[in-house]
Amino acid sequence: MVYRLILLLLVIFTTGVKSTAAPARDSVIEFQGLFSEIIGDRSFLLLDSSNKMNLQDVLRSNQFVQSDKKVPNLGTNNGTVWVKFSIKNISPFHYFSLEVENAFLDNVILFYPDSASNSYKQEEVSKAVSYNTRKTRTSAPLFTLHIPKGQMYTFYLKIRSEAQLLIPMKFGTEAGIARYDLDKRFLRGIYFGIILGLFLYNVFIYFSTRDKAYLYYLLYIFSVCLVQLNITGLGYKYVWPNFPNFEKYSLYIFPTLTAIGSIGFARQFLQLKERLPRINKVFSVIVALYVVLTLNAFWGDRSISYNLINFLGLPLALLLIYVGIHMGLRYRTRASLVFLLAWTIFLLSVVVFVLKDFSALPYNLFTISVLQIGSAIVVILLSLALADKINALQEETEKAQEQALAASRENERILSEQKVILEKEVDLRTKELQDSNQSLQQALIDLKEAESQLVESEKMASLGQLTAGIAHEINNPINFVTSNVTPLRRDILILQDVLSAIEKIGFEEIPDNDKLAKIKKVKNTADYDYLLKEIEYLLKGIEEGANRTSEIVKGLRVFSRLDENDIKRADLNEGLDSTLVIVNNMLDGKISIDKNYGTLPMVECYPGKLNQVFMNIISNGIHAVRDKWGGETGGKIVITTSHTDEDVSISIKDNGAGMTETTKKKLFEPFFTTKEVGVGTGLGLSIAWNTIKKHNGTIKVNSEIGEGAEFIITLPINHIETIEK
Repeated sequence: MVYRLILLLLVIFTTGVKSTAAPARDSVIEFQGLFSEIIGDRSFLLLDSSNKMNLQDVLRSNQFVQSDKKVPNLGTNNGTVWVKFSIKNISPFHYFSLEVENAFLDNVILFYPDSASNSYKQEEVSKAVSYNTRKTRTSAPLFTLHIPKGQMYTFYLKIRSEAQLLIPMKFGTEAGIARYDLDKRFLRGIYFGIILGLFLYNVFIYFSTRDKAYLYYLLYIFSVCLVQLNITGLGYKYVWPNFPNFEKYSLYIFPTLTAIGSIGFARQFLQLKERLPRINKVFSVIVALYVVLTLNAFWGDRSISYNLINFLGLPLALLLIYVGIHMGLRYRTRASLVFLLAWTIFLLSVVVFVLKDFSALPYNLFTISVLQIGSAIVVILLSLALADKINALQEETEKAQEQALAASRENERILSEQKVILEKEVDLRTKELQDSNQSLQQALIDLKEAESQLVESEKMASLGQLTAGIAHEINNPINFVTSNVTPLRRDILILQDVLSAIEKIGFEEIPDNDKLAKIKKVKNTADYDYLLKEIEYLLKGIEEGANRTSEIVKGLRVFSRLDENDIKRADLNEGLDSTLVIVNNMLDGKISIDKNYGTLPMVECYPGKLNQVFMNIISNGIHAVRDKWGGETGGKIVITTSHTDEDVSISIKDNGAGMTETTKKKLFEPFFTTKEVGVGTGLGLSIAWNTIKKHNGTIKVNSEIGEGAEFIITLPINHIETIEK
């Protein structure tokens, strides 16, 4: 991304400036059989800004201008570029290769003369279709040219691209081009081997240290690899050949990932949030701009996104270098110096790469591969910096351990001196404690007996509430079934009589028409059609009552949880529903229940104990609503569930009478109750508190007088340890 911005700036700077290059060479390329050569400075260019010219228009045009550079560079341009070049073959070969060494070009069409038809034919390489449809399977556009010995042919290239219109044209024998490509593949193999090796090595280091800096470093390596795959065209060739749309948008996605990775690494590695908070905020703005520009590429003007993404590259690189200089001067750590060296080398490699495109440096295998070399050096140096940081931390840890060991030995000496004194005091106190221990043991026994009786009383109260709720809930569907049995028996007897009458008619020796008439009369007399409909209606009612009874029994089974002493994964939404079945009779049809359930994961818990907690809180809410609303409608209880990555949350909120601050402070104390004498034991919420504590959870209460109360229960999804009662 940085090199594209420098390239763009140089294009703008040189636009309109009179060239000081050497006079144009002979426009006809006389090929003598060399392996390959760059032919850009012997080609002619025509820019079609309207994108409407065809080959015939081009053949008649006299607006071609000879390029004065080995690699023609027209910057970012929405138009179509036509390239004309003539080749005279004075070599012993007949077949040659033309490689346009720019994998970013969207569409390249070669128009070549056909001697048989005395016209031009065409061959197209386009990114609008799958890579597998290409005639030649190369990362950059490659064409085979047939030029008989001693002949001169003129060729035309039609080129379009949303990216940089850089046209490096290499012409030579097929063997020469193949040898050149082999050298490129060799260097790229070394590069990607280095990247893969460093990536796998640092994955291992990350899982060993869990350092976030390594995580961002891995993202940076991965995104740099994607960018280089994109630049070299190897990504479209090997990784996503059947996804041309992804290839088109990768110009925007990969630089954004690289920026996020490099910024995230700098933040974690150099601790910018604490040391340079303002620069850290600037980095946040840059990341946001990258993301917005990438999204704009999908739904807006891609040329704007392309140019601005390239523009952001240089200030980002310079800002990273500034951070390295600042941290190196202020803290003088090896890590910050290596960080500075890495980004400086990368920026120099970008400058070399761009100068090559403007013929300031020779166009050769080194200059076209300098970006890979620079990025490889960057990832190696950053990996070394991370390793140095780990070593520095290890040294600090060892020093801290030595200091802690010295302090421990000193403490041990002091403790040994105090031990003698303490032993004497302990002997005196032990005798006193033994005397008081006997009385405390007896008091403890009495207290445990009282506690057991009170807990048993609370359980019996809950059992009574459970029994009343089940009896009330089952009574309605059972009545529905029993009320339908009598009319169903009556209808079946009538149906039996009708069938008996029809059977007798069937045995009578009379004409069939008379039989049918009698049968019809019997059916009409018994109202046969209505009889069938009524039987169907009664059966449906019985079935509905049975199903409702089955649902109630299922809810009871979920609520009771006979295996409640074992930790298991349970659906808390299901537990809440089963609890609502139990307390439904307390609602009297005047209190509404609003359920806002989220999609919860299965939670490790004691399901039966949690259901008891839900019932205690909901029952208290119902009592509070009755205290405020009396026998009027309007009371409401809202149950909401949600979760995060680690916890689930259950909110039970009512619009009842609410409570004072004093009541809230004593709410979970044993035996504390605001109900009348004989109505409650005061242990319900105390048991609920201990149950939630046993699950390593929390329970919070929000309430104001007259505004109702809200109980918020938070439970971990995975149960870590069991806390003793």
